[in-house]
Amino acid sequence: MGSIVAFIPVRGGSKSIPLKNIRLINGRPLVYWTLDAAVECREVDKVVVSTDSDDIRKVVEEYGSDKIIIIDRTKEVSTDTASTESVMLEFAEKYDFENIILVQATSPMLTGDDISRGIERFRQEGIDSVLSVVRQKRFIWSEPSGKAHAVNYDPLKRPRRQEFEGFLVENGAFYITSRKRLLDTRCRISGNIGLVEMPEETYFEIDEPADWMIAEALLKNSMKTKPGLKDKVQKIKCLLTDSDGVLTDGGMYYSENGDELKKFNTKDGMGFKLLKERGFITGIITGENVEIVRRRAQKMKLDLVYLGIQDKMKAIDEICANLNLKYDEIAYIGDDINDLEVIKNVGLGCTVSDAMQCVKEAADYITRLNGGQGAVREVVELILNMRGSGYGLQKICSEDKPNHT
Repeated sequence: MGSIVAFIPVRGGSKSIPLKNIRLINGRPLVYWTLDAAVECREVDKVVVSTDSDDIRKVVEEYGSDKIIIIDRTKEVSTDTASTESVMLEFAEKYDFENIILVQATSPMLTGDDISRGIERFRQEGIDSVLSVVRQKRFIWSEPSGKAHAVNYDPLKRPRRQEFEGFLVENGAFYITSRKRLLDTRCRISGNIGLVEMPEETYFEIDEPADWMIAEALLKNSMKTKPGLKDKVQKIKCLLTDSDGVLTDGGMYYSENGDELKKFNTKDGMGFKLLKERGFITGIITGENVEIVRRRAQKMKLDLVYLGIQDKMKAIDEICANLNLKYDEIAYIGDDINDLEVIKNVGLGCTVSDAMQCVKEAADYITRLNGGQGAVREVVELILNMRGSGYGLQKICSEDKPNHT
């Protein structure tokens, strides 16, 4: 499976929040947020999802990444009393790999950069295991034998918060160790342990309904959207996108023979497929006129392919006239100043996380992902989930189905 495996255990039998791992949080299944982090992390070779639920398996398959492997979780390690270590050990005893990163789906604020920092720490000399923590500046008390006692400060010398180092607490986002240590100690961390500090807002794990409300509010706050987004999404019939910087990372790659190469993301192709299956029109409008983009568009079976376009609004007007569409029925994803006019005029103007600042300021929605990392798929999920029942993920995740334990 490679040197480094990200392992995400997702059980179907949660009692406090049934099927919580695929319940929608801020418009996406909960597990998708940590899948983003694991898949985006370049140091991770494979992302393994262990589940006992057919419903969860179906939703994870729809995520659409070749990096993900889904394995079955036996009944013995799927009970309410089974430990996370028991699931990890079941995996480690059956599969060959070097190091494992336990990623918990209940930490949706986790990012690929967080995991990368964890791996960097793990690779340092003398470190056997790593876990993620947050710093909290709280004054802790205990009450042994009925007498209150300050644990981490002197009340007679009460420090100001900005001068107080506070303490580090596990946030449960990820743990890293070797397969050998896991099998030898039967514990997720052992030996000399290193810490990776994450932002304080990542402290919250989703275990109870109250945690869900807090985490969703934090996710909404971290994603830059404009008011009225849901109303705009309801009208969308067509999704169009730029190529360079959206479908690709904007990089220029050349072979030894001087041929131009481009890197596309398979998740975007699956996203367009999901839209087409539900009756949406799909297409590309790009200033480039190169064969590699044409072939990619053909492979994704896009309805509209406009190459070598300098005036993109003119292309939008032509599309509206030919297909009897209105501006507010079109969603467009772009990243640079030549996309700006379209983003300002269509019904749903979107851009990517690493777009030009002026484009971000004009967009209705800014993806969490950079161009070439599945940003189009993120917009597709936004559209399908906000459209509600009957459009795909929302329907799958909202059906009242029995738990699998």
